[in-house]
Amino acid sequence: WRPAVRHASRLRPLSARPSAAGVALELRSLKDNADVVKAHVAARGGSDDAIESVDAIVELNTKRASLQKDRDAALATRKKLSGTIGKAIKNGEDVDALKAQVAEAGATADAASEQMDSIETEALTLLEALPNVLSDVTPDGRDESDNVVLREWGTDQRKVGDDYQWHDELAEGLSGYDPEAASRVAGARFAVLKGGVARLERALANFFLDAHAANGYEEVSSPLLVSRSALRGTGQLPKFEDDLFRVANHGVRGEDAFLIPTSEVPLTNFWRGETLQEKDLPIRMVAHTPCFRAEAGSYGRDTRGLIRQHQFGKVELVKIVAPEHADAEADALLGDAEALLQALELPYRAVQLCAGDVGFSAQRCVDLEVWLPGQQEYREVSSCSLMGDFQARRMNLRYKPAPSPEDKKPRPRFPCTMNGSGLAVGRALVAVLENHQNADGSVNVPSVLRPYLQGLEVLGK
Repeated sequence: WRPAVRHASRLRPLSARPSAAGVALELRSLKDNADVVKAHVAARGGSDDAIESVDAIVELNTKRASLQKDRDAALATRKKLSGTIGKAIKNGEDVDALKAQVAEAGATADAASEQMDSIETEALTLLEALPNVLSDVTPDGRDESDNVVLREWGTDQRKVGDDYQWHDELAEGLSGYDPEAASRVAGARFAVLKGGVARLERALANFFLDAHAANGYEEVSSPLLVSRSALRGTGQLPKFEDDLFRVANHGVRGEDAFLIPTSEVPLTNFWRGETLQEKDLPIRMVAHTPCFRAEAGSYGRDTRGLIRQHQFGKVELVKIVAPEHADAEADALLGDAEALLQALELPYRAVQLCAGDVGFSAQRCVDLEVWLPGQQEYREVSSCSLMGDFQARRMNLRYKPAPSPEDKKPRPRFPCTMNGSGLAVGRALVAVLENHQNADGSVNVPSVLRPYLQGLEVLGK
Protein backbone atom coordinates (compact mmCIF):
# COMPACT_ATOMS: atom_id res chain seq x y z
CA TRP A 1 0.00 0.00 0.00
CA ARG A 2 1.16 3.49 -0.91
CA PRO A 3 -0.77 6.68 -0.26
CA ALA A 4 -2.29 8.50 -3.20
CA VAL A 5 -0.28 11.36 -4.62
CA ARG A 6 -1.47 14.69 -5.92
CA HIS A 7 -1.68 15.37 -9.65
CA ALA A 8 0.00 18.35 -11.25
CA SER A 9 -3.31 19.36 -12.80
CA ARG A 10 -4.39 20.49 -9.36
CA LEU A 11 -3.38 23.91 -8.16
CA ARG A 12 -0.28 23.62 -6.03
CA PRO A 13 -0.25 25.61 -2.80
CA LEU A 14 2.34 28.35 -2.85
CA SER A 15 5.46 27.47 -0.92
CA ALA A 16 5.60 29.02 2.51
CA ARG A 17 9.38 28.88 2.51
CA PRO A 18 11.60 31.62 1.04
CA SER A 19 13.59 30.86 -2.10
CA ALA A 20 17.08 29.47 -1.55
CA ALA A 21 18.35 30.50 -4.98
CA GLY A 22 21.98 31.50 -4.58
CA VAL A 23 22.16 30.20 -1.00
CA ALA A 24 25.05 27.87 -0.14
CA LEU A 25 25.62 25.81 2.97
CA GLU A 26 28.95 27.27 4.02
CA LEU A 27 30.24 28.72 7.27
CA ARG A 28 31.23 32.07 5.79
CA SER A 29 27.80 33.05 4.44
CA LEU A 30 25.45 31.12 6.73
CA LYS A 31 24.93 34.13 8.99
CA ASP A 32 23.41 36.07 6.10
CA ASN A 33 21.14 33.19 5.09
CA ALA A 34 20.30 31.62 8.45
CA ASP A 35 16.55 32.30 8.26
CA VAL A 36 16.33 30.80 4.75
CA VAL A 37 18.25 27.68 5.76
CA LYS A 38 16.10 27.21 8.89
CA ALA A 39 12.94 27.53 6.81
CA HIS A 40 14.17 24.81 4.44
CA VAL A 41 15.15 22.48 7.26
CA ALA A 42 11.68 23.00 8.73
CA ALA A 43 10.04 22.39 5.33
CA ARG A 44 11.77 19.01 5.22
CA GLY A 45 10.27 18.14 8.59
CA GLY A 46 13.53 18.68 10.44
CA SER A 47 13.58 18.44 14.23
CA ASP A 48 13.75 21.46 16.52
CA ASP A 49 17.36 20.53 17.28
CA ALA A 50 18.21 20.52 13.58
CA ILE A 51 16.61 23.93 13.07
CA GLU A 52 18.30 25.37 16.16
CA SER A 53 21.66 24.01 15.00
CA VAL A 54 21.71 26.67 12.29
CA ASP A 55 21.84 29.42 14.92
CA ALA A 56 24.40 27.39 16.86
CA ILE A 57 26.64 27.25 13.78
CA VAL A 58 26.35 31.01 13.29
CA GLU A 59 27.20 31.61 16.96
CA LEU A 60 30.21 29.31 16.78
CA ASN A 61 31.44 31.04 13.65
CA THR A 62 31.06 34.43 15.35
CA LYS A 63 33.14 33.18 18.29
CA ARG A 64 35.77 31.88 15.91
CA ALA A 65 35.94 35.26 14.13
CA SER A 66 36.44 37.01 17.47
CA LEU A 67 39.20 34.58 18.43
CA GLN A 68 40.85 35.12 15.07
CA LYS A 69 41.02 38.86 15.80
CA ASP A 70 42.61 38.11 19.18
CA ARG A 71 45.09 35.73 17.56
CA ASP A 72 46.01 38.17 14.80
CA ALA A 73 46.46 40.97 17.32
CA ALA A 74 48.71 38.77 19.47
CA LEU A 75 50.77 37.74 16.44
CA ALA A 76 51.14 41.38 15.40
CA THR A 77 52.26 42.26 18.92
CA ARG A 78 54.80 39.44 18.91
CA LYS A 79 56.16 40.54 15.55
CA LYS A 80 56.47 44.15 16.65
CA LEU A 81 58.13 43.24 19.96
CA SER A 82 60.55 40.89 18.23
CA GLY A 83 61.80 43.79 16.12
CA THR A 84 62.06 45.95 19.21
CA ILE A 85 64.15 43.27 20.96
CA GLY A 86 66.65 43.27 18.09
CA LYS A 87 67.17 47.01 18.35
CA ALA A 88 67.39 46.85 22.15
CA ILE A 89 70.09 44.19 22.03
CA LYS A 90 72.18 46.33 19.64
CA ASN A 91 71.86 49.19 22.11
CA GLY A 92 72.92 46.97 25.02
CA GLU A 93 69.56 47.29 26.75
CA ASP A 94 67.93 44.70 29.02
CA VAL A 95 65.41 42.70 26.95
CA ASP A 96 64.09 40.25 29.55
CA ALA A 97 60.82 42.13 29.97
CA LEU A 98 60.37 42.33 26.19
CA LYS A 99 61.06 38.62 25.82
CA ALA A 100 58.42 37.89 28.45
CA GLN A 101 55.92 39.99 26.51
CA VAL A 102 56.79 38.14 23.30
CA ALA A 103 56.27 34.80 25.03
CA GLU A 104 52.95 35.98 26.44
CA ALA A 105 51.77 37.16 23.02
CA GLY A 106 52.83 33.84 21.48
CA ALA A 107 50.95 31.89 24.15
CA THR A 108 47.85 34.02 23.56
CA ALA A 109 48.05 33.36 19.80
CA ASP A 110 48.55 29.62 20.32
CA ALA A 111 45.63 29.36 22.72
CA ALA A 112 43.38 31.29 20.35
CA SER A 113 44.42 29.05 17.44
CA GLU A 114 43.64 25.95 19.45
CA GLN A 115 40.20 27.27 20.38
CA MET A 116 39.56 28.27 16.77
CA ASP A 117 40.34 24.78 15.55
CA SER A 118 38.05 23.22 18.16
CA ILE A 119 35.19 25.60 17.35
CA GLU A 120 35.59 25.08 13.60
CA THR A 121 35.45 21.32 14.04
CA GLU A 122 32.25 21.63 16.08
CA ALA A 123 30.69 24.02 13.56
CA LEU A 124 31.59 21.83 10.58
CA THR A 125 30.15 18.76 12.32
CA LEU A 126 26.84 20.58 12.75
CA LEU A 127 26.96 21.94 9.20
CA GLU A 128 27.61 18.46 7.80
CA ALA A 129 24.39 17.23 9.41
CA LEU A 130 22.24 19.85 7.65
CA PRO A 131 20.36 18.70 4.54
CA ASN A 132 20.57 20.55 1.25
CA VAL A 133 18.38 23.57 0.64
CA LEU A 134 15.43 22.95 -1.67
CA SER A 135 14.82 24.01 -5.24
CA ASP A 136 11.95 26.37 -5.92
CA VAL A 137 10.28 23.61 -7.99
CA THR A 138 10.11 21.25 -5.00
CA PRO A 139 6.55 21.49 -3.67
CA ASP A 140 5.71 21.79 -0.02
CA GLY A 141 4.52 18.66 1.74
CA ARG A 142 5.10 16.41 4.71
CA ASP A 143 5.54 12.98 3.14
CA GLU A 144 4.99 10.88 0.02
CA SER A 145 1.24 11.50 0.11
CA ASP A 146 2.01 15.11 -0.84
CA ASN A 147 4.12 14.22 -3.87
CA VAL A 148 2.86 15.49 -7.23
CA VAL A 149 2.31 13.39 -10.37
CA LEU A 150 3.89 15.28 -13.27
CA ARG A 151 2.87 12.90 -16.06
CA GLU A 152 1.87 9.33 -16.81
CA TRP A 153 2.72 7.05 -19.71
CA GLY A 154 1.03 3.83 -20.83
CA THR A 155 -1.82 4.23 -18.34
CA ASP A 156 -4.38 2.70 -20.71
CA GLN A 157 -2.16 -0.35 -21.23
CA ARG A 158 -1.96 -1.23 -17.55
CA LYS A 159 -2.97 -4.72 -16.52
CA VAL A 160 -5.66 -4.00 -13.93
CA GLY A 161 -7.38 -6.70 -11.91
CA ASP A 162 -6.76 -9.65 -9.63
CA ASP A 163 -5.78 -12.18 -12.28
CA TYR A 164 -2.08 -11.34 -12.50
CA GLN A 165 0.77 -13.13 -10.82
CA TRP A 166 3.54 -11.60 -8.77
CA HIS A 167 7.04 -11.63 -10.21
CA ASP A 168 8.28 -14.22 -7.72
CA GLU A 169 5.53 -16.65 -8.73
CA LEU A 170 6.35 -16.12 -12.40
CA ALA A 171 10.10 -16.49 -11.86
CA GLU A 172 9.68 -19.65 -9.81
CA GLY A 173 7.37 -21.07 -12.48
CA LEU A 174 10.14 -20.42 -15.01
CA SER A 175 12.65 -22.25 -12.73
CA GLY A 176 14.54 -18.97 -12.45
CA TYR A 177 14.16 -17.94 -8.81
CA ASP A 178 15.43 -19.86 -5.78
CA PRO A 179 14.92 -17.90 -2.53
CA GLU A 180 15.69 -20.93 -0.37
CA ALA A 181 19.17 -21.27 -1.90
CA ALA A 182 19.79 -17.57 -1.33
CA SER A 183 18.70 -17.87 2.29
CA ARG A 184 21.01 -20.81 2.90
CA VAL A 185 23.95 -18.88 1.50
CA ALA A 186 23.36 -15.32 2.68
CA GLY A 187 20.18 -15.08 4.76
CA ALA A 188 17.14 -12.93 4.18
CA ARG A 189 16.79 -10.26 1.47
CA PHE A 190 19.12 -11.90 -1.05
CA ALA A 191 18.16 -13.65 -4.27
CA VAL A 192 19.40 -16.42 -6.55
CA LEU A 193 18.30 -16.07 -10.17
CA LYS A 194 18.89 -18.82 -12.71
CA GLY A 195 18.46 -19.73 -16.35
CA GLY A 196 16.25 -17.52 -18.47
CA VAL A 197 15.41 -15.14 -15.63
CA ALA A 198 19.11 -14.53 -14.92
CA ARG A 199 19.72 -13.96 -18.63
CA LEU A 200 16.80 -11.54 -18.75
CA GLU A 201 18.31 -9.58 -15.87
CA ARG A 202 21.66 -9.40 -17.69
CA ALA A 203 19.92 -8.35 -20.90
CA LEU A 204 18.26 -5.46 -19.09
CA ALA A 205 21.57 -4.19 -17.70
CA ASN A 206 23.28 -4.44 -21.08
CA PHE A 207 20.41 -2.68 -22.83
CA PHE A 208 20.52 0.15 -20.29
CA LEU A 209 24.29 0.58 -20.64
CA ASP A 210 24.16 0.58 -24.43
CA ALA A 211 21.31 3.08 -24.51
CA HIS A 212 23.11 5.49 -22.19
CA ALA A 213 26.39 5.14 -24.06
CA ALA A 214 24.54 6.12 -27.23
CA ASN A 215 23.30 9.21 -25.38
CA GLY A 216 26.82 10.37 -24.55
CA TYR A 217 27.50 8.84 -21.16
CA GLU A 218 30.92 7.28 -20.58
CA GLU A 219 30.71 3.76 -19.18
CA VAL A 220 32.75 3.32 -16.00
CA SER A 221 33.69 0.24 -14.00
CA SER A 222 34.14 1.49 -10.46
CA PRO A 223 35.26 0.10 -7.08
CA LEU A 224 32.62 -1.46 -4.86
CA LEU A 225 34.42 -0.28 -1.71
CA VAL A 226 34.58 3.36 -0.69
CA SER A 227 35.98 5.36 2.20
CA ARG A 228 34.12 7.18 4.93
CA SER A 229 35.22 10.47 3.35
CA ALA A 230 33.69 9.50 0.01
CA LEU A 231 30.35 8.78 1.67
CA ARG A 232 30.52 12.09 3.52
CA GLY A 233 31.16 13.83 0.21
CA THR A 234 27.96 12.57 -1.40
CA GLY A 235 25.92 12.91 1.79
CA GLN A 236 25.24 9.32 2.87
CA LEU A 237 27.27 10.03 6.00
CA PRO A 238 26.98 10.94 8.75
CA LYS A 239 23.18 10.53 8.74
CA PHE A 240 22.66 7.14 7.10
CA GLU A 241 25.44 4.96 8.51
CA ASP A 242 22.93 2.36 9.80
CA ASP A 243 21.93 1.65 6.18
CA LEU A 244 25.52 0.85 5.14
CA PHE A 245 27.60 -2.31 5.25
CA ARG A 246 30.98 -1.55 6.84
CA VAL A 247 33.93 -3.83 6.01
CA ALA A 248 35.47 -4.72 9.34
CA ASN A 249 38.84 -6.05 8.15
CA HIS A 250 39.70 -3.43 5.55
CA GLY A 251 40.37 0.28 5.52
CA VAL A 252 40.92 3.00 2.95
CA ARG A 253 43.89 5.23 3.77
CA GLY A 254 43.28 4.81 7.46
CA GLU A 255 39.51 5.29 7.21
CA ASP A 256 36.64 2.84 7.53
CA ALA A 257 35.64 1.11 4.30
CA PHE A 258 32.06 0.45 3.22
CA LEU A 259 30.33 -1.45 0.43
CA ILE A 260 28.73 1.03 -1.95
CA PRO A 261 25.01 1.74 -1.46
CA THR A 262 25.01 3.11 -5.02
CA SER A 263 27.69 3.80 -7.62
CA GLU A 264 26.81 7.48 -7.25
CA VAL A 265 29.36 7.47 -4.42
CA PRO A 266 32.51 6.39 -6.30
CA LEU A 267 31.54 8.10 -9.57
CA THR A 268 30.89 11.50 -7.96
CA ASN A 269 34.00 11.29 -5.77
CA PHE A 270 36.48 10.56 -8.58
CA TRP A 271 37.45 14.26 -8.61
CA ARG A 272 37.17 14.96 -4.89
CA GLY A 273 39.59 17.72 -3.93
CA GLU A 274 40.40 18.53 -7.55
CA THR A 275 40.02 21.70 -9.62
CA LEU A 276 38.75 20.92 -13.12
CA GLN A 277 38.79 23.17 -16.15
CA GLU A 278 35.54 24.38 -17.69
CA LYS A 279 36.41 22.51 -20.88
CA ASP A 280 36.25 19.26 -18.85
CA LEU A 281 32.53 19.80 -18.24
CA PRO A 282 29.98 18.37 -18.54
CA ILE A 283 31.06 14.98 -17.23
CA ARG A 284 28.48 12.28 -17.91
CA MET A 285 29.04 8.78 -16.51
CA VAL A 286 27.14 5.50 -16.37
CA ALA A 287 27.96 2.40 -14.35
CA HIS A 288 26.34 -0.94 -13.64
CA THR A 289 27.21 -2.25 -10.18
CA PRO A 290 25.78 -4.30 -7.38
CA CYS A 291 24.60 -2.05 -4.56
CA PHE A 292 24.47 -2.98 -0.89
CA ARG A 293 22.06 -1.59 1.69
CA ALA A 294 21.31 -2.80 5.18
CA GLU A 295 17.73 -1.45 4.89
CA ALA A 296 17.68 -0.40 8.53
CA GLY A 297 14.17 0.49 9.60
CA SER A 298 12.52 -1.57 6.88
CA TYR A 299 11.86 -4.67 9.00
CA GLY A 300 8.68 -6.34 7.83
CA ARG A 301 8.36 -4.21 4.68
CA ASP A 302 8.54 -5.72 1.19
CA THR A 303 9.69 -9.10 2.44
CA ARG A 304 8.32 -10.87 -0.62
CA GLY A 305 10.27 -11.29 -3.84
CA LEU A 306 12.85 -8.91 -5.27
CA ILE A 307 11.45 -5.51 -4.34
CA ARG A 308 13.71 -4.76 -1.35
CA GLN A 309 17.05 -6.58 -1.23
CA HIS A 310 20.33 -6.14 0.63
CA GLN A 311 22.13 -6.60 -2.70
CA PHE A 312 20.73 -5.42 -6.01
CA GLY A 313 21.98 -4.37 -9.41
CA LYS A 314 21.57 -0.81 -10.60
CA VAL A 315 22.65 1.20 -13.61
CA GLU A 316 23.50 4.66 -12.29
CA LEU A 317 23.79 7.95 -14.17
CA VAL A 318 25.97 10.73 -12.75
CA LYS A 319 26.68 14.17 -14.16
CA ILE A 320 29.01 16.98 -13.09
CA VAL A 321 28.14 20.22 -14.85
CA ALA A 322 28.52 24.00 -14.74
CA PRO A 323 25.72 25.60 -12.66
CA GLU A 324 24.16 27.43 -15.61
CA HIS A 325 23.51 24.10 -17.34
CA ALA A 326 22.32 22.15 -14.28
CA ASP A 327 18.55 22.34 -14.79
CA ALA A 328 18.72 21.40 -18.47
CA GLU A 329 21.11 18.52 -17.79
CA ALA A 330 18.91 17.24 -14.95
CA ASP A 331 15.86 17.29 -17.22
CA ALA A 332 17.84 15.41 -19.88
CA LEU A 333 18.95 12.79 -17.36
CA LEU A 334 15.35 12.20 -16.33
CA GLY A 335 14.37 11.90 -19.97
CA ASP A 336 17.09 9.30 -20.55
CA ALA A 337 15.68 7.18 -17.72
CA GLU A 338 12.08 7.59 -18.94
CA ALA A 339 13.03 6.53 -22.47
CA LEU A 340 14.08 3.11 -21.15
CA LEU A 341 10.69 2.48 -19.57
CA GLN A 342 8.95 3.46 -22.78
CA ALA A 343 11.23 1.22 -24.83
CA LEU A 344 10.35 -1.68 -22.51
CA GLU A 345 6.63 -0.82 -22.84
CA LEU A 346 6.20 -0.43 -19.11
CA PRO A 347 3.45 1.88 -17.82
CA TYR A 348 4.88 4.43 -15.41
CA ARG A 349 4.40 7.83 -13.89
CA ALA A 350 6.83 10.64 -13.05
CA VAL A 351 6.38 11.99 -9.52
CA GLN A 352 7.87 15.22 -8.17
CA LEU A 353 8.86 14.61 -4.56
CA CYS A 354 7.72 17.13 -1.99
CA ALA A 355 9.91 18.85 0.60
CA GLY A 356 9.23 16.23 3.26
CA ASP A 357 10.14 13.31 0.98
CA VAL A 358 13.09 14.56 -1.06
CA GLY A 359 16.48 13.05 -0.21
CA PHE A 360 19.02 14.59 2.18
CA SER A 361 21.47 15.72 -0.54
CA ALA A 362 18.94 16.70 -3.21
CA GLN A 363 17.46 20.08 -4.07
CA ARG A 364 14.80 18.47 -6.22
CA CYS A 365 13.94 14.91 -7.17
CA VAL A 366 11.61 13.13 -9.58
CA ASP A 367 10.83 9.46 -9.01
CA LEU A 368 9.80 7.20 -11.86
CA GLU A 369 7.26 4.70 -10.60
CA VAL A 370 6.47 1.66 -12.73
CA TRP A 371 3.13 -0.15 -12.68
CA LEU A 372 3.25 -3.66 -11.17
CA PRO A 373 0.18 -5.77 -12.05
CA GLY A 374 0.87 -8.32 -9.31
CA GLN A 375 0.72 -5.69 -6.60
CA GLN A 376 -1.71 -3.46 -8.51
CA GLU A 377 0.31 -0.38 -7.62
CA TYR A 378 3.15 1.83 -8.80
CA ARG A 379 6.63 1.26 -7.33
CA GLU A 380 9.79 3.30 -7.69
CA VAL A 381 12.23 2.11 -10.35
CA SER A 382 14.30 5.29 -10.65
CA SER A 383 15.02 8.37 -8.59
CA CYS A 384 16.56 11.34 -10.44
CA SER A 385 18.00 14.07 -8.23
CA LEU A 386 19.69 17.44 -8.72
CA MET A 387 22.08 18.31 -5.88
CA GLY A 388 23.21 21.79 -6.91
CA ASP A 389 26.68 22.44 -5.46
CA PHE A 390 25.90 20.62 -2.19
CA GLN A 391 28.08 17.57 -2.92
CA ALA A 392 30.81 19.58 -4.66
CA ARG A 393 31.26 21.71 -1.55
CA ARG A 394 31.43 18.65 0.68
CA MET A 395 33.98 17.06 -1.67
CA ASN A 396 35.88 20.34 -2.23
CA LEU A 397 35.46 19.86 -5.99
CA ARG A 398 35.87 22.99 -8.09
CA TYR A 399 36.26 23.99 -11.70
CA LYS A 400 37.94 27.02 -13.25
CA PRO A 401 35.74 28.89 -15.73
CA ALA A 402 37.27 29.93 -19.03
CA PRO A 403 38.48 33.56 -19.16
CA SER A 404 36.18 36.08 -20.80
CA PRO A 405 36.48 39.77 -21.73
CA GLU A 406 34.44 40.59 -18.61
CA ASP A 407 36.46 38.30 -16.34
CA LYS A 408 39.99 37.65 -17.52
CA LYS A 409 41.02 35.81 -14.36
CA PRO A 410 37.91 33.98 -13.10
CA ARG A 411 38.02 32.38 -9.69
CA PRO A 412 37.31 28.65 -9.30
CA ARG A 413 33.65 27.75 -8.77
CA PHE A 414 31.77 24.77 -7.45
CA PRO A 415 30.07 22.67 -10.15
CA CYS A 416 26.65 21.06 -9.79
CA THR A 417 26.13 17.32 -9.48
CA MET A 418 23.15 15.11 -10.24
CA ASN A 419 22.37 11.44 -10.45
CA GLY A 420 19.62 9.00 -11.26
CA SER A 421 18.89 5.33 -11.64
CA GLY A 422 18.88 4.39 -15.25
CA LEU A 423 17.41 1.99 -14.13
CA ALA A 424 17.34 -0.19 -11.01
CA VAL A 425 17.88 -3.53 -12.74
CA GLY A 426 16.14 -5.75 -10.20
CA ARG A 427 12.98 -3.68 -10.11
CA ALA A 428 13.01 -3.36 -13.90
CA LEU A 429 13.15 -7.17 -14.02
CA VAL A 430 10.16 -7.31 -11.68
CA ALA A 431 8.28 -4.91 -13.94
CA VAL A 432 9.07 -6.82 -17.14
CA LEU A 433 8.00 -10.13 -15.62
CA GLU A 434 4.72 -8.77 -14.31
CA ASN A 435 3.76 -6.48 -17.20
CA HIS A 436 4.65 -8.92 -19.97
CA GLN A 437 3.24 -12.07 -18.35
CA ASN A 438 0.87 -14.41 -20.14
CA ALA A 439 -1.93 -16.46 -18.65
CA ASP A 440 0.13 -19.66 -18.93
CA GLY A 441 2.96 -18.19 -16.83
CA SER A 442 5.25 -17.44 -19.76
CA VAL A 443 6.68 -13.95 -20.28
CA ASN A 444 6.95 -12.06 -23.55
CA VAL A 445 10.41 -10.59 -24.08
CA PRO A 446 10.25 -6.88 -25.01
CA SER A 447 11.52 -6.35 -28.54
CA VAL A 448 14.44 -4.15 -27.44
CA LEU A 449 15.80 -7.01 -25.29
CA ARG A 450 15.60 -9.74 -27.92
CA PRO A 451 18.99 -8.96 -29.50
CA TYR A 452 20.56 -9.60 -26.08
CA LEU A 453 18.80 -12.98 -25.83
CA GLN A 454 19.66 -14.38 -29.27
CA GLY A 455 16.27 -13.39 -30.63
CA LEU A 456 14.21 -15.08 -27.88
CA GLU A 457 10.63 -13.81 -28.01
CA VAL A 458 8.99 -15.68 -25.13
CA LEU A 459 10.47 -16.85 -21.85
CA GLY A 460 8.62 -20.09 -21.25
CA LYS A 461 8.60 -23.04 -18.93
